[in-house]
Amino acid sequence: MYFTMGLNKWQSSDTWPPKGATPTTYFLSSAGNANTLDGDGALVLAAPAADHPDAFTYDPEHPVTSYGGNVCCTGNAITGGAFDQRKMEARPDILVYTSEPFATGTEVSGPIVPTLYVSSDAKDTDVTVKVIDVYPDGRAYNLDESIQRMRYRDGYDKPLAWMEPGKVYKVTLQPLTTSNYFAAGHRLRIEVSSSNFPRFDRNLNTGGRNYDEAAGIIAHNVIHHSAQYPSQITITVVR
Repeated sequence: MYFTMGLNKWQSSDTWPPKGATPTTYFLSSAGNANTLDGDGALVLAAPAADHPDAFTYDPEHPVTSYGGNVCCTGNAITGGAFDQRKMEARPDILVYTSEPFATGTEVSGPIVPTLYVSSDAKDTDVTVKVIDVYPDGRAYNLDESIQRMRYRDGYDKPLAWMEPGKVYKVTLQPLTTSNYFAAGHRLRIEVSSSNFPRFDRNLNTGGRNYDEAAGIIAHNVIHHSAQYPSQITITVVR
């Protein structure tokens, strides 16, 4: 059994994802100005030919604050659930990518896999992704979210993988999952940033252990998207 938001009903399937589910990939695209809700970030069905990367500054002294979501073990620091994310999307350290409206109602049930191409002037930093259902009137409700510390991008059982300035690194975040019905006129959106605090611990960007450090450094992070660097998010659509 699984509960599908949007339809607001329980459904049954012998498998997960449900039978008839197929992956659909959206590629990140922009003219290099995807910062904030008012930027030009888009989700498209073919990777853009040229790379117009989106840059933002991550300051661990001013992290993106957690707003809703599936939370655990933070006491009263976060209220869990779905909230309109537009006030968060006013921040310039959040990149926003939105699809065209769905022409017909579309059920998305199963894993969601973000793959990003990232560069930074820091030795280590984090990458966050939040998946959102955008209503025709602009309301934007969070569905799920994930994070990846870049030093562990090759696996937690592998040697630490530090970053070098000027190099672009591929990172696949831990799969998210949802069951949500996007009614006709709704749109898929993702936010990309480098913090989601206090749900996830801040990365101080130093390459140190974080928990015993007193100060961090500012990271200038870049998301690349092109045929060479096909940053993307793959959702599971039930036909």
